[in-house]
Amino acid sequence: MTDAHDPDHEPTEQAAPEVPSSEPAPEPVHPQWAPPPPDAAPLSDAAPEPTTPLPGLAPSPLSPPAAGPVPVVPPPADLAVRRPAPKSEPGTGRLAGWVLPVVAAVALVVGMGGGLLGALAYDRLSDDSPAGPGYSGDGLAGVDLEDQAPLAAPGSVAEVAQAVLPSTVQIIAEYGGEAAGASGSGWVLDGDGHIVTNNHVVAEAAKDNGPIVVVDHDRNRYDAEVVGRSPIYDLAVLYVKKHDKLKPAKMGSATRLQVGEPVVAIGSPLSLPDTVTSGIVSYLHRPVRTGADGSESWIDAIQTDAAINPGNSGGPLVNQKGEVIGVNSAIATAGGGSVDSEAGNIGVGFAIPVEQVQVTADQILKTGKAQYPVIGANLVVDLSHSGDGATIESIEPDSPAEDAGLKARDTVVKIEGNRVSDELSLIVSIRTHRPGDRIELEIIRDGKSISVALILAAKTG
Repeated sequence: MTDAHDPDHEPTEQAAPEVPSSEPAPEPVHPQWAPPPPDAAPLSDAAPEPTTPLPGLAPSPLSPPAAGPVPVVPPPADLAVRRPAPKSEPGTGRLAGWVLPVVAAVALVVGMGGGLLGALAYDRLSDDSPAGPGYSGDGLAGVDLEDQAPLAAPGSVAEVAQAVLPSTVQIIAEYGGEAAGASGSGWVLDGDGHIVTNNHVVAEAAKDNGPIVVVDHDRNRYDAEVVGRSPIYDLAVLYVKKHDKLKPAKMGSATRLQVGEPVVAIGSPLSLPDTVTSGIVSYLHRPVRTGADGSESWIDAIQTDAAINPGNSGGPLVNQKGEVIGVNSAIATAGGGSVDSEAGNIGVGFAIPVEQVQVTADQILKTGKAQYPVIGANLVVDLSHSGDGATIESIEPDSPAEDAGLKARDTVVKIEGNRVSDELSLIVSIRTHRPGDRIELEIIRDGKSISVALILAAKTG
């Protein structure tokens, strides 16, 4: 499983198959499961790899031996959430997976936004709009969006597939010095040639100014360029000049989803274009952190059991009317494993809600850049997973947190009335807002509950 940039990304795959090595496989790495549910205890032991026996979960089809030593059962593997992962560089020792840091001294940055409030507020993004065919000074309001759902009423998986496949594309991008080194998925945003995908699908090609090719449902190929990227939200917008044959998808609403609702995932897993899988919404607002330190993404994710595999990254997750309600971005894999392992679907996938796509795409179309909200505080990493909130380690100077009177050792227990279980849930909750938004926090200081209001600053990323 590979991607076009981050060694810790999961469902984008490397286009060229690897040649099996005669050398023994490296010892697998077992990272710690990262995102616990907001209101539940963290996951304990996760299931082993699906291809290995599941001790204790089901009776064996064979009778146990009458006598003899008790076999040693290996411990179950940890559960790791991943984005597509290319090979790591020899000797780097980077962990594959979306995992929380295990060093207590490491602090998670909620946002170093000192001095950015106002000057970088969301409403002022259009002040420096670049010129070019891929940009729109009015953002999404200035492009030709599809306003009709593909299906007038909820349809079958077959009907949804037939309606949405023409709007789904495969993306082939430069990676590792190879012009077609990585493969992912995407979907047509509008009638003006814009394509939405994951940042990690095209990140390396964008940095190297390498080739990016979009392949549509009819196998027509189009050269594409990057309009803008957001590593923080793991989103990118591409532009195709000759786009007359591309059919825009219709964006729906993730806020209306319910757990148990049927959904369909479409993309190019394992370089197999136009692949359709189906399932249900398994969970909503699952806080998920992805990537290595310095290149993290934070997702208020839609969790689904629809099969998502390497190469699905960037493809649409759609509802029964064929409307895009999310961008498939990550999967959980059993067993951890090295960054070279080809982990696949176990029924736990994550998608970025379409509302975040709309906000980020609007910013990118206006300026070529995306911004995210910050309060200007560092958080203590809670290795105990107590679920008692997020404790502030330090406050950035001239930041919204300082202006609001927040202090080190304050514990944030609610944001906008919603419970905060840990630092991950706080960061993800903040990232669902926009720069310039006013939010209210409930904190515990010296055993007393205090309400604090602040205005979110902005940072580019």
